[in-house]
Amino acid sequence: MSSTDQKPALAALVQAGEQQTEAEKITDTIYMVKDISNLYLVKTDDGDILINAGFMGSAERNRKLLAPLRSGPLHAIFLTQAHADHFGGVPPLKESDTKIVAQESFAETQSFFEVLKPYLGSRSGKLWGGTIKRRSDPVPHIVPDITFEKRIDLNYGGRRLEAIATPGGEAPDAMVVWLPDDRTVFTGNLFGPVFMSVPNFNTVRGDKPRLASRFLESLDTVRKLGAELLITGHGEPIRGKVKIQTDLDKLYDAVSYLRDETIAGMNAGKDVHTLMREITLPEQLRLGEFHGKVNWAVKSIWHELSGWFMYDSTTSLYGVQRDSVHNDLAELAGGAHALATRARQKVNNGAPLEALHLLDIALDSEPNYREALVVKKAALEHLLEASGGINLSEVMWLKSEISLVEKVIEESN
Repeated sequence: MSSTDQKPALAALVQAGEQQTEAEKITDTIYMVKDISNLYLVKTDDGDILINAGFMGSAERNRKLLAPLRSGPLHAIFLTQAHADHFGGVPPLKESDTKIVAQESFAETQSFFEVLKPYLGSRSGKLWGGTIKRRSDPVPHIVPDITFEKRIDLNYGGRRLEAIATPGGEAPDAMVVWLPDDRTVFTGNLFGPVFMSVPNFNTVRGDKPRLASRFLESLDTVRKLGAELLITGHGEPIRGKVKIQTDLDKLYDAVSYLRDETIAGMNAGKDVHTLMREITLPEQLRLGEFHGKVNWAVKSIWHELSGWFMYDSTTSLYGVQRDSVHNDLAELAGGAHALATRARQKVNNGAPLEALHLLDIALDSEPNYREALVVKKAALEHLLEASGGINLSEVMWLKSEISLVEKVIEESN
């Protein structure tokens, strides 16, 4: 199977619930319903608890899957972060006396997505539209009943739970839920949607930056719990204290390595693009790149430490982009045909990114120039094949760009 046809692992995870016909048993008192982000039923001696509530369009299905396992009132729903795939199902699942538990920054994070809905929605649609169904369902506004700053201890039906803030996760309000008597921790998407992967500190769709320093602090918080069962927001649970400790140590060391190598490169006077090309993880610290990537992490850390000014050109200080002179460059180069011809040579020589730089100039000067469009499609296909079909954002971006180019070619016929 070529990379063009291969489904990224993350796509399979977020679609896993579509074929689920019954909740999956994790322990005698913990059950999993798979969704875009999973929800978990925790049974007590006097009713139940939910960790997360799934996506909006899945709520009725999820409620039916949970119904045979329910043993009393739903005491609480713990929300590990204010992303819609974690809280979207709250209204249909919540009962009259159910308490919604969240970290105190939940409202601020929820507001961020509400205010930027048109902007982020269009960007998410391009990346996720072919992967996540039921995206048109309205996102509910949730008002938590119980909030906390750093940690809160609660007891429901004789079951002790601790909610612990982990602001280094996918949102500033991220938290984990710790069951000390069970030695079980629910981490939500603290470690991203795929466990043991490079963190996605800056998503392609857009979001508040996630700081590597805070990620390491939050990871260390979980490391110190000594969990024997670790349950994430997606995929199967991780079992065994030694296995969990070994994995978390490796993840901590890998992210620390990327941070330290980026700092060393910055101090050596290297620019961010050089560091993105040069820094790799050593074999013993290799992580998956299903949502984040090593070079993206390097760029994110660079920006975390240095800010927005790249120190590359005076023009970066002002509001006039480089493409303002693309027509001039195209004219000086001999037109779109000359640029497309050189771009074709770049693609044939295995340099598709350089080709795309040239094609940006060519297509800014002649947006429907067929030869440039054909070469652009070839360059994008080259990148898609080289991607290995691993990282969902990369794959879906490239596929959406290819589809857009094909549409323009067809319309220009």
